[in-house]
Amino acid sequence: MVWLFAIATGLIVANLYYAQTLIGPISRATGLDPGAAGLIVTLTQIGYCIGLLFIVPLGDLLENRRLIVIALLVTAVALLAASMTSSANLFLFAALCIGLGSVAAQIVVPFAAHLSKPETRGKTVGKVMSGLLMGIMLARPVASLVADALGWHAIFVLSAITTAALAFLLRTRLPQRQPEGGMHYFALLGSMWHLLKTTPVLRRRAAYQACMFGAFSLFWTCVSLELTGPYFQISQAGVAIFALVGVAGAIASPIAGHRADQGKSRSTTMVALLLGVLAFAMPLVIHSSRLVDLGVLVMTSIILDMGVSANLVTGQRAIFALPAEIRSRLNGLYMALFFMGGAIGSSLGGWMFAAHGWTGVLWTGLAFPLIALCVFATETRKP
Repeated sequence: MVWLFAIATGLIVANLYYAQTLIGPISRATGLDPGAAGLIVTLTQIGYCIGLLFIVPLGDLLENRRLIVIALLVTAVALLAASMTSSANLFLFAALCIGLGSVAAQIVVPFAAHLSKPETRGKTVGKVMSGLLMGIMLARPVASLVADALGWHAIFVLSAITTAALAFLLRTRLPQRQPEGGMHYFALLGSMWHLLKTTPVLRRRAAYQACMFGAFSLFWTCVSLELTGPYFQISQAGVAIFALVGVAGAIASPIAGHRADQGKSRSTTMVALLLGVLAFAMPLVIHSSRLVDLGVLVMTSIILDMGVSANLVTGQRAIFALPAEIRSRLNGLYMALFFMGGAIGSSLGGWMFAAHGWTGVLWTGLAFPLIALCVFATETRKP
C-alpha cells in the first residue's frame, strides 16, 4: 500500500511539471505570444495553489477516496483537452484545471498518514514523499524525451491515460475514509486562518520549507539555461540526463522520516538547511575546468534535492502528529505556503539570470537557506 501511495503521488504531481520544458513548442502550436508563454507554467501553479487552499481541506469533510477519484478524473480530462487544442486560451484554461486536479496528491499523503501507525508515521510519509519528489524531478526529463520522440502532444495523452487508470486503481484498492466532519464548507475554510494563527509548528515548518523550495525552484528554473549556454553547450538530451541524476537526492526522504520517528526532527532540520547552504556554496567556491564545474553542478543538484526532501518530510511528520481531524487543512496550508516560496524563487531566478548571470543566481539561491537557518536559530528546544 505504501508503494501504491508513493507511485500515485509521483504520477499525479508530475502533471504540474511536464509543460516546463515544452513551453517553446506549445506556444508555437497554440499561437501563444512569446511574452505570455510563461503563463503555461504559472497558471498550472496557480491552479495548484487554489486547489491546496479550497479543495484539499475537503479531505477533513468528505469521503477521501471519492474525492481523490473525482480530482484525478478532472485532471485526466484537462490533460486530454490540453493535448488536442490549438487554442491558446483553451490550453491555458486546461493548464489551470490540471493544477486544480493535481492536488489529489495532497489528499493521498494525509490518507497515508491516517492509515499508518503513530510510531512509523514519519517513515511512511517519507516513503510516500520520495515518490512525490521523484515525480517532480522525473517529469521534466521524461517530457523532453517523449516530446523528442513523439511530439509534445504525446506526453499529455499518455499522462491522461495514466491518470484515468490510476483513478480506477485507487477506487479499487483504497479503503473508504469518512472524516467525522460536523462543519460546513465555509466554516471549514474560515477555520484555516484560525489554524494558521494558533499552530506555531505549522508557521515555522512552512517558513523553513518555503525558503528551501524557493532555492529548489530557483536552481531548477535557471540551471537548464546555464547548461545550454555558451560555457557548457549541453543539448536538451544532456539536460534531461542531468535532471535524472538529481533524482538521487530523493533517498533522503525515508531517512529523514525515520529520524523524525526517533524524535530527531530538530537535528534533521538543521542538517537539511545546511545541505541547502552547501549546495549553493560549492559552485561559488570551486572554479576549475569545464568538466570539474559540471561535476560540481551535478553534486549541487543532488545535495540540494536531499536537503529539500529531508526538510519537507520532517515538516510533514511534525504536522501529521497533530489531530487527525485537521490534517488535510494543515497539509493544504503547509503546501500552499511553501509553494508560494517556490514561485518567488522561480521569478527571482529568471530575473537574476538575465540581469547578473549564473553567479547572481547562486548568490540569490544561497540567501534562501541562510534565511531559513536564521529562523531556525530562534526555535526553542522543548523541555
